[in-house]
Amino acid sequence: MTKFSDLGINETILKALDEINFEEAFPIQEAAVPVLLSGRDVIGQAHTGSGKTAAYAVSMLQDIPPNRTIQGLILAPTRELAMQITDEIRKFGKYTDLRVATIYGGQSMNVQIDSLERGVEILVATPGRLIDHIKRGTIELNDIRHVVLDEADTMLDMGFIDDIQFVLDLVPEEKVMSMFSATMPVEILRLSEEYLQNPKQFLLDADDLSGEGIDQSFLVLKDRDKPEHLFNFIADTKGQKIVFCSTKYRTRDVVRILHRQKLDAVAIEGDMSQHRRELSMGKFRSGKAEILVATDVAARGIDVPRVQLVINYDVPNQDLIYFHRIGRTARAGAKGKAITFVSYSSISDWNLIKRQIKVELTDLNKELGIEVNIPDPLKRVVGSHRGGPPRNGQGRRRFGRGGFGGRGGFGGRGGSRGRGGYSRGNGRDTGRDTGRDNNRGGGSRGGRGSRGDRSRFN
Repeated sequence: MTKFSDLGINETILKALDEINFEEAFPIQEAAVPVLLSGRDVIGQAHTGSGKTAAYAVSMLQDIPPNRTIQGLILAPTRELAMQITDEIRKFGKYTDLRVATIYGGQSMNVQIDSLERGVEILVATPGRLIDHIKRGTIELNDIRHVVLDEADTMLDMGFIDDIQFVLDLVPEEKVMSMFSATMPVEILRLSEEYLQNPKQFLLDADDLSGEGIDQSFLVLKDRDKPEHLFNFIADTKGQKIVFCSTKYRTRDVVRILHRQKLDAVAIEGDMSQHRRELSMGKFRSGKAEILVATDVAARGIDVPRVQLVINYDVPNQDLIYFHRIGRTARAGAKGKAITFVSYSSISDWNLIKRQIKVELTDLNKELGIEVNIPDPLKRVVGSHRGGPPRNGQGRRRFGRGGFGGRGGFGGRGGSRGRGGYSRGNGRDTGRDTGRDNNRGGGSRGGRGSRGDRSRFN
């Protein structure tokens, strides 16, 4: 493999990379770093854990002089990812005199203004809160030399396209710009045509969302049997674990049953204050907590190399969310396991996801001798998606209580008592919970949602 010392990086940054054992470059780093250092724009297909942060941060740190004006701008979809990016850049730039600030909803505006007034060169921000600062006059983008859209597809999924264009229209035309995205939908390519100049594209097979390198399995079971199997799989696996749940209510239930078993578990979900979320992530990253229970708000903001097992306690409502969840294990070439609990009412959703999985799956029902006995009413629900109308929810939960807020269609009230159709929403989450958990904003799409009160929570 190519070493970082072969990529034209200066000694100041190489010293910091060496201290954190960054010696050999990953494929996306090997491809993108020399191009960005040359001043050319880049489009990279890469997801969290592939090394993309170093790919764009190194060139930014090397090119920006320490003059306490904002010259580097990184847009990220969630606060968790924004904070993670900031931590990484500070490590890479340890021996430079550059300052980095993070701007996101949920934190006091005054705290952020104080940080900005001290002078920073690199800004990591979520779109909504960045625009709030721009309109207040506390952030100006006239001196920007580098712009990065990190996880661009997620920002588009979350409805940030107008915000992104608003920001990009304010930065100078003469700049180095890069976009990194796990997938390359048409909207991403259109955005690149409008704002990037002759970009070099790196669509690397190594960054494909196939889930290769992860031992993936599934277990079809009754919902009430999930806790028992959760305990068993956790007990059988060393290292840290992440349990993904569909709603904040389910997350709280799972944490409670884990605590009753005297297991060290922390949670991240939409109604938690920013301080509590940071405490939970701090305990998990430091290894003080063995288990993290989270809604999809955390699916793209967790980069903990010791995660050995991901359990999907609930089947996600999109195949892309599935891959983002399981991608929290097997980081940086390591091995990991992912197990999906498939309740009887979620079999049709799971079958849709299975079609996108390119590796062989282990059927745990066969291995464990657990029979599948689906009640007749649910059999009709499971088959209702084939050749039928668009999915506005899951079978009889389409207009009922206890669903996921109208999964996949026009999302209902956030939380586990969702009703299909248009409704107002009743919460304040952001990130991957939008449209399902507890977003504020009317008529949001399932799995996508409106941005709601972006000034506080984006």
